[in-house]
Amino acid sequence: MTTTQDSTNSVAPQTNRWPAVAAVAVGTFLLVTAEQLPIGLLSPVGSELRISEGTAGLMMTGASIVAALAAPAVPLVIGRLDRRVLLVVLMGLMTAANAISAVAPNFAILLASRVLVGIAIGGFWAVAAGLAVRLVTDKAVSKATALIFGGVGAANVLGVPLGTALGGFAGWRLAFVALSILALVVCLVLVAVLPPLVATQPVGPRQLADQLRNPGARAGILATFLLVTGHFAAYTFVGPILQQLAGIDAAFVGPLLLGFGAAGIVGNFLAGATLGRALHRTVLGIAAGLTVLVLLYPLLGHGPIGAVILLIGWGLIFGGVSVSLQTWMITAAPNAVEAASALWVAVFNLAIGLGALAGGAVVNAVSLQAVLIFAGVLLALATLAVWSGRGALASVPETED
Repeated sequence: MTTTQDSTNSVAPQTNRWPAVAAVAVGTFLLVTAEQLPIGLLSPVGSELRISEGTAGLMMTGASIVAALAAPAVPLVIGRLDRRVLLVVLMGLMTAANAISAVAPNFAILLASRVLVGIAIGGFWAVAAGLAVRLVTDKAVSKATALIFGGVGAANVLGVPLGTALGGFAGWRLAFVALSILALVVCLVLVAVLPPLVATQPVGPRQLADQLRNPGARAGILATFLLVTGHFAAYTFVGPILQQLAGIDAAFVGPLLLGFGAAGIVGNFLAGATLGRALHRTVLGIAAGLTVLVLLYPLLGHGPIGAVILLIGWGLIFGGVSVSLQTWMITAAPNAVEAASALWVAVFNLAIGLGALAGGAVVNAVSLQAVLIFAGVLLALATLAVWSGRGALASVPETED
């Protein structure tokens, strides 16, 4: 992979800090799982707090939108603050926010706690996204990035089944308690293993604006928005799709989503292994593969066998999305990794919320088959955006690690 060096780190690390990389990966997993958790808890939360499932869905939409705002805002506000201190503080905020969620007496308090979760998600992910170049040597950046985004990818594909399982076995409040306890553990581990990460050139409005003038970063942001919006427009309704379209019993939906998640974890590391040699071709293959699979679902997903095969393929390919697109952004903006990552994380989280919202509108107005076609069209546009960005990365040699 091409050498990248963030402007916040003037000296490239001479040794690999794998415990620190692993701790950041677990942190991103917990934060993004917290973002996805409400999807599996809508019914029990709505029932206990006497609100509709649609209203309960604001727990996820609200956190995603706040995370999108926090991703660029936090780096702007903190200036030269040691990123090690920032990550620890944000994980502490995550601990407190989920504890508040667990004891919330009404929906207003619960929604306020989700705002705090959104701040933690956006700030932590925006900084963590570019940390690989500061924690490992140049040759290990691809592997470290894959590990960090193994946490993000695993959370994106496992968040729903984990939330459903925790809520079913222990109750929705205990699900938040579990997240709070795990966040506290990660907070303490971060204190122990992270080195000082002082920013010599903090992110400012100019650095953020520059990324919109960078053709490679601009193509990556557009591709991310279209791809993530398309995915979540369909994936938010994967349960009803499996039951109503494929005729699969509700009891098998949870295990199948775990299979989707397991395939996604494999896909994350498969993509990470190829990015150093063929970045553009890897991202293009992921976007095109998702387009084909989602568009095939209305045609071949009417029976259990076809639906399961397509679902596992979908998980395998989507698992490579986070690590691939983040690597695209690092490559397109090697001297402004934190700024580019902040914008990318903002767009990613915004697309999650908008995808779920748009998908719900299509399902309500038309049908489940229609939302798959809608998602497929967005994914096709994402493929075109990736294809159009090939020239922007042409000056970056794709070589063996």
